[in-house]
Formats: sequence, C-alpha cells, structure tokens
Amino acid sequence: MSGRVPDRVVLAPVNFQTWQYLTFLHWSYEPSVVQALVPEELTVQQWNSRTWVGITPFQMARVRGPFRVPIPGWDAFPELNVRAYVRTDDGRDGIWFLGMVVPKISFVAAARSVGLPYERSAATVSVGAASWAYRFGTPNPFKLLPEDDWFGATVTVGEPLAASDRTELVDSVTGRWTAFHRRARQLWGTPVSHEPWPLRAATASGHFTEPLRWVGLPEPDNKPLVHAASIVHTRLGVPRRV
Repeated sequence: MSGRVPDRVVLAPVNFQTWQYLTFLHWSYEPSVVQALVPEELTVQQWNSRTWVGITPFQMARVRGPFRVPIPGWDAFPELNVRAYVRTDDGRDGIWFLGMVVPKISFVAAARSVGLPYERSAATVSVGAASWAYRFGTPNPFKLLPEDDWFGATVTVGEPLAASDRTELVDSVTGRWTAFHRRARQLWGTPVSHEPWPLRAATASGHFTEPLRWVGLPEPDNKPLVHAASIVHTRLGVPRRV
C-alpha cells in the first residue's frame, strides 16, 4: 500500500535508478474526469471526494541493469511524468502514468516496449543551492523537436517538511510502490522500492499546466501543492500480471 515506507522489499531488482532534484506538483480533480483516462481495471483513488494528478519533473541518473551493470548513455537525463493515483479491485494501489517524456530515444524505445507511454522531449534541469529549474519542449513520439516553452518551472526549495505537514495525503501521493502499465492488452504492475522521500517545502513559478492538457485533462481550477526531494535510490522488480 502507498505511504511513507515501501510496502515490500524488492529482493531481485532488474533495474536500479537514482532520482534526483524531483519536484511534486499536485492538483485535485473531479474523480470522473481522471477515471476516463485510466484502464477500466483501475479505479482512481479519492480523498474527500476528490482525486489528485501529479506532474513530477526530475533528473534520472545512474540507470543500471541487473547486478548494477551500467547501461551506456543512461547516466543522467531529465524526465517529466504525469501521474494518476489508482487502485485495483483487490485493493492494491499504485500509479498509472498518463504521460511521460525524456530526451533519449533509446530510453523511450526500451520503456515503450514494456508499455510505458514515453515520448521524446528536449529538456534541461538546472540546479542551484536552493533553486531548481526545469524546461521541457513539446513531446513527440519519434523525434526531438526544437526546445520551446511547453513546460517551464523554477522551484524554490525550502526546509524539510514539518511533521504536521506530512499528512496522510502527502505520504500517499508521494510514496507509491507499484507502477501499472499495459503490454499486449494485459495489465502489469512493476514493484518499486526506495528510501522514504526526504520531502521539503517548496514553491514553484512558471508555466507548468500544459502537460495536463496534453494527457487530456482540463485546465485545473486550483493551485498546486508543491513539494521537493533531492534524491532517492530506486530498485525496480520484475513486472507481474495484475
């Protein structure tokens, strides 16, 4: 189940990834609006009769295969994903990715082969002591388009999140331990584990709602919740049929 601590240990990881300089931007939506975008086998989760959608820009780093073997060319690159929070009929919860972008065509090809909806996007992540800046261009499934202003955000990173602000909602939407995806008309779940997110308070400015419209959502009518985290070390297990 979702929460601050992984619900299982991934004992036999097939992929290792380091996620750096990650920002969580979250907006609430009417559940039926998001439900229309996820598979019928999954139900969007609700908090006080609303569901949440997240945009997470970050830097993917040190991608490794089994036995921690480095994958050439995948040492560090930006990623942005748009995510819904869902549950299966038997109560297992996780993430359904509405859209995902990276600049590397080799990573796009590998991820799409297992059913993850990656497309290419020109992208940069710039990191300062207390300010992180992200820029992603308009996505394209096949080629890298010239960089434009599809998504741009400057995030001011604050103090570690106070215990009183680390609510059940915050821990649930950030601590997700299954990634669902569809391959060959079958729904799969990939187990994920990493240390608890070192969440920090944050504020964001810029233009960052276009990815929501890109995946088929309307412009949100509320301001985002914003949190940041500097780094986690992730282990991904063997996908299992749902």
